[in-house]
Amino acid sequence: MNIGTETEAIEFKKSTGELKQGIISLSSMLNKNGYGTLYFGVKDNGDVIGQQIGDRTLRDISQAIACSIKPQIIPTITHELLEEKDIIKIDVQGTEIPYSAYGRYYIRSADEDRDLSPEQLRMLMFKTKEYDSISRSQASNQELSFRLLKNLYVTNGLTVNPKSFEKNLGLKLENGKYNIMAELLADQNDISIKVATFRGTDKSELVKRNEYGNKCLLVAMDQVLDYMEAINETSVEITSHTREESKLFDMLSFREAWINACLHTKWEKLNPPAVYIFQNRIEIISTGGLPEGLTKDEFYRGISRPVNAKLQKIFGQLGYVEQTGHGIPLIITNYGKQAFEIMPNYLNVTIPLHRTFTVPMQSTTLTTLNDSQSKIYHLLLDNSKYTIRDLVRESGFSDGYVRKIITTLKNQHMIERVGSNKTGYWKIHTNSQID
Repeated sequence: MNIGTETEAIEFKKSTGELKQGIISLSSMLNKNGYGTLYFGVKDNGDVIGQQIGDRTLRDISQAIACSIKPQIIPTITHELLEEKDIIKIDVQGTEIPYSAYGRYYIRSADEDRDLSPEQLRMLMFKTKEYDSISRSQASNQELSFRLLKNLYVTNGLTVNPKSFEKNLGLKLENGKYNIMAELLADQNDISIKVATFRGTDKSELVKRNEYGNKCLLVAMDQVLDYMEAINETSVEITSHTREESKLFDMLSFREAWINACLHTKWEKLNPPAVYIFQNRIEIISTGGLPEGLTKDEFYRGISRPVNAKLQKIFGQLGYVEQTGHGIPLIITNYGKQAFEIMPNYLNVTIPLHRTFTVPMQSTTLTTLNDSQSKIYHLLLDNSKYTIRDLVRESGFSDGYVRKIITTLKNQHMIERVGSNKTGYWKIHTNSQID
C-alpha cells in the first residue's frame, strides 16, 4: 500500500530508529507551516512497510518530542493499522514560532529539512510577529458551514463564488483542513459571547446574562450591537427655555470598542471578548493586550497593528472597519485615556454612563406574559431588527399569531416600532411596569 508523497507538511520514516531525524522534521514543518505530520513505518516513496510497536514505544516518542522541541508542544500520537501493518502517525501544530530541535533551528523546503542561518532565523521571527496565527492553526471542529457569512457578503452587494469562497477568504490550511478563523466565522461553533448585567457597581449580583455566541462571529457581534442600541435610551431634560436630550452612553464609542475587541482578541485560545453592564459604566474586555511592538502612545494615536490580519480584511470587506484609525481617538475624545486599562494579557475599555442605569425589571415585566409572548419579547430583545418574517422563522409560530403577540406587546407599552417596516427597528422598553 502506498499513502502518497512527502511534502512540506508530511514526512515519512521507515522506523523509530530514525526518531531524531523525524523530530527535526517536525520542528522544521512547524516553522514553515505551523503544523506537520510524521509517519513511522513508511518508506520515503510512501510505501507502507510497518513499524514494530512495543508497550513503551508511543510513550518514548512523546517524551523524546517533549525534551527535544522547544518551545514545548503536545503532539497527537496514534497507532494505526494499514493492510495489517502497524504504523505510527504523529500530528503537531503550534503558533510559538520559531521552534528548535536539539538546540538548532530548521525550516522545511519541499520535502527537506534545512538549517536556518542566524539571518534567516531573524527574518522568520519578524515574519511570525506580523502573521496572524488563527489562519495558520487547525480548528478542532472540521464540520463547518458558512451560510451566515455568505449572506453577509451578499447583503453587502459582494459577489460570492461558492467554489472559491473558502479559499479566497483564507479559511483553510494548505492541507485542506479548516483553520481557527474558519471556526470563528462558521454557522455554528462553541464560542460563547455574553453580555452580563449587574445590579450595582461590582459583580456581586448578576441579574441578567444574554448569550449571543455559538454562531458566526460577525452575526453575534451585530446582535450585541443591536442589544446595546436597544438599551441606550434617551433622557429628556426640559427647563423653561431649553429641551435637552441625552443618551445613556455614546453608541459610536461603544461600537468602536466592541468591534476592536472582536477583531483584535488573540483568538487562538478561543477566549471571546465580553461586555459587562454596571449601574454606572460599561466594560468591554478582550484578551491579548496590545499587539506585538505597538506602544501605548501609538495605540492612543490610533495607529493599528492587526493581530488577525486576514480577519481584519474580512471585517473591512463587510464594512465593519475602515482602517482610518479614528476609533481609539474617538473614545479618548469622549471619555479620556482613562477609559483604557491596558494589561499584559487583557485590554479593558470602560465607558461611563451619563446617568444611573436602571436594571431591567424582568420578573415584574414577564409575569404578565404567557410563554409565547415571552418568547417573542426575548427574540426582539436579542435582535431589535427582526422583521415579522424573522420572528415567524425563529419562533415557529404562524404569521397571524406573531402579529397578534406584537399588537399585545405594543398595547402594553413593552415595544414600539421606530422607522419603516423595512428599515426600522423595535425599541424595547426593558423596564416597563405592567399592571
